[in-house]
Amino acid sequence: MSTHAAMPARGRSGPRARAHGHSALSWAIPVTLGAVYGLYASFILRNNGATGFRQFWYGLITAVVLAVLCFALGRIQHRMLPLVRAAAYGALTAAAIGLLVGLTDSSVLRSSALGLAVGLGMFITTFYIFYTHEKTYPVSDSGRREPRSVSDREA
Repeated sequence: MSTHAAMPARGRSGPRARAHGHSALSWAIPVTLGAVYGLYASFILRNNGATGFRQFWYGLITAVVLAVLCFALGRIQHRMLPLVRAAAYGALTAAAIGLLVGLTDSSVLRSSALGLAVGLGMFITTFYIFYTHEKTYPVSDSGRREPRSVSDREA
């Protein structure tokens, strides 16, 4: 007996068959954020009288660290609960802003307070976005998780 032409082949095929590579945006966004952050940190140091050598290396190190942290968070964010994911984004933002404010020769209290305020704002915003866009899959009578239909959400 012959098989049907639409029978799925074993293994993966099609556009997702390649190894888990990174899309262009998965590395372009962290690199851009890191570059802008490093340039701004370098600019702040320059205004405080730092030498060109110190300014360059500090900007480069902060750019690389932020880009790596953003890339890592982007890679693991889909395995996190919305609350934990929002807390991670809030903490990363709070630390980044706190460091920039600290470079301006402000007090530790001021840089901590401003970092916490911006981080809290990021936490609230990202939690709202992640929680309202989360896909829910209720368990059916057979024990399988099935996507909810549009009519179920409206009822």
